[in-house]
Amino acid sequence: MRLGVLDVGSNTVHLLVVDAHPGARPLPAFSHRMPLRLAEQLDADGRINAGGSDALLSFVQDSCRMADDQGVSEVLAFATSAIREAPNGEDVLARVHAETGVRLQVLPGGDEARLTFLAVRRWFGWSAGRLLVLDIGGGSLEVAAGMDEDPSTAFSVPLGAGRLTRDWLHGDPPSSSDVKALRKHIRAELGREVRDVLLAGAPDRAVGSSKTFRSLARITGAAPYADGPYVRRVLRRDDLADWAERLPGMPLRKRLALPGVSEDRAPQLAAGALVAHAAMDLLGVEELEISPWALREGIILRRLDALQQ
Repeated sequence: MRLGVLDVGSNTVHLLVVDAHPGARPLPAFSHRMPLRLAEQLDADGRINAGGSDALLSFVQDSCRMADDQGVSEVLAFATSAIREAPNGEDVLARVHAETGVRLQVLPGGDEARLTFLAVRRWFGWSAGRLLVLDIGGGSLEVAAGMDEDPSTAFSVPLGAGRLTRDWLHGDPPSSSDVKALRKHIRAELGREVRDVLLAGAPDRAVGSSKTFRSLARITGAAPYADGPYVRRVLRRDDLADWAERLPGMPLRKRLALPGVSEDRAPQLAAGALVAHAAMDLLGVEELEISPWALREGIILRRLDALQQ
């Protein structure tokens, strides 16, 4: 069967079409994405502004046409923290449904973490042992850990790279005082949450998923994405520590010149590096392996499991 996943994230909106059936690996067939940055299109009271709502509606309409052209039999549509936390998020979703017929399911942060964990577990398999999975999005950081397909610990904290850039890092480059304040904020937020993960024991494998981790791994020497999903890519804490110091002091034009850093990712890369390094440090992780699968694949796998049952 041909499935579509419509992912309304805080940074990017993405339609992924895959050929899939229970028991087989989903094969990507078509992809359409746009850097909408909903987490930045907010009014002073946190409401998604008219421009963001209009752009989202237009993307969903285009995605519906593309899904039909691609022969998609079912579209799994979901939204994450930008919609979840906006005071008018339900109004935006109601408008999208009224004008397109698409019902976007808002995922709680814990479910984001669990579904991402499922995708990573399936990618690496049971031989990975106890897994720790970190995922940095535009609006939030998800953390999950455990031995099974359903993690024993899963949580979400509002430490997304887009959110932190918008709220804390002003100027190009931002001031050293802003960077120092953000470092303190990140560690305070994470410090309240990591206890359960630490008590569960050291992971056999620690994994980072998401474009932010992939970009950070690339600038520290990992293979380019064009080399394919089966190349082993890692992000080492010692290497990241150097970049977590350097990136906040770099103007945007210099970040854009780094290998593997896209135009839509460059403005948020400094905040992403600060979050990634703090998380690895507080959790005692020396090395993260980069997973090509994340939340979208978790959504697909959960749907295929339901069909099989």
